[in-house]
Amino acid sequence: MTIERALITPTSNAVLERALQDKLHQRSEAAGSLGELEPLAIRLGLMQNTLKPRFREPQLAIFASDHGLAVDGVTPATQQPTQDLVSQLLRGVLPLSAFARSQQIDMTVIDCGIAAAVVPHERLLTRKIAHGTRNTRVSAAMSLDQAHAAIRAGMEIGDTLRGNVLMCAGVGVGSHQSAALVLARLGENIVRELLFSGPHMPAEELAHQLGLAHGAQARHKEANDPVEVMAAFGGFEMAVMVGVILVAASKRHLVMVDGMPACAALMVAQRIAPACVDYSVFCRSRLHQGLDHAMQMFRATALLELGLDSTDGTGAVLAWPLVRSSAALLTEVADGADPGPSMPVPLAAAPGAATP
Repeated sequence: MTIERALITPTSNAVLERALQDKLHQRSEAAGSLGELEPLAIRLGLMQNTLKPRFREPQLAIFASDHGLAVDGVTPATQQPTQDLVSQLLRGVLPLSAFARSQQIDMTVIDCGIAAAVVPHERLLTRKIAHGTRNTRVSAAMSLDQAHAAIRAGMEIGDTLRGNVLMCAGVGVGSHQSAALVLARLGENIVRELLFSGPHMPAEELAHQLGLAHGAQARHKEANDPVEVMAAFGGFEMAVMVGVILVAASKRHLVMVDGMPACAALMVAQRIAPACVDYSVFCRSRLHQGLDHAMQMFRATALLELGLDSTDGTGAVLAWPLVRSSAALLTEVADGADPGPSMPVPLAAAPGAATP
């Protein structure tokens, strides 16, 4: 983790930021008239340290695992088992799979700790740490050794992923509640705000979830270190995601974070290497009000608000055209190829700077 922290540098660069702003203002319709696309374009340029941000081979990674909290009925009985959701993703029968195919986004499902066996598939990557975590209300969800092993597994995955865009989401029975506990401890937030899905949530369901959450918090009240917190409350999908995010940020790749487990993974990664959040943008696939509070912890909002209530990752895939469009403000012009440099003059003259 020390190596990754050293490799992840902040994106702040006053000279480049000013040059990106000037470039946008030279566009006939890009001087404040394109709303949030303009600040996003500037962020993309800063991420890649260039006036011409370009993206290739976007990767959608769905991290799947089961959680010991499920034995306490933390989720509605109607929620489908994790292995069934994964099977549907792999068979391409969910909208998320169709959207990814239609936009030529490579999708990989990573089995980080699904309790049941999953039929092998070309898009399934098995990195099972264990067959689900333990019940955090009774003991630590995972050992510290397991947490570190999962992060290392994520780093190995991150080193092998193609392209320079990572869309990440976590799924699994109990994943939302597990992530809420991690975010509540690391972000000093009230767990109720993260668990409350909205006015439609039955009072007895909320009370049950809060009872389990408060019991878990009391059992692990001494956990404060980010990896210890993740081991106490988190899921294997979250821990593997942490490793992938750290590697992606170290390569200055864009990370599109979708859903509560992904937010929790980013929070842990941020505590390990604060600058990794500079490379992240936020997406949402669910109406859950707790997700609003999770994103507020990063002072962020979702790129796209469509009122979705679908599988995590769907929002990231649907927001991808917005990202490409924002980058196009800097890389494409009406009369063809942009003749300008890749870096502003003061940076282009510096040793090791990018060349046009």
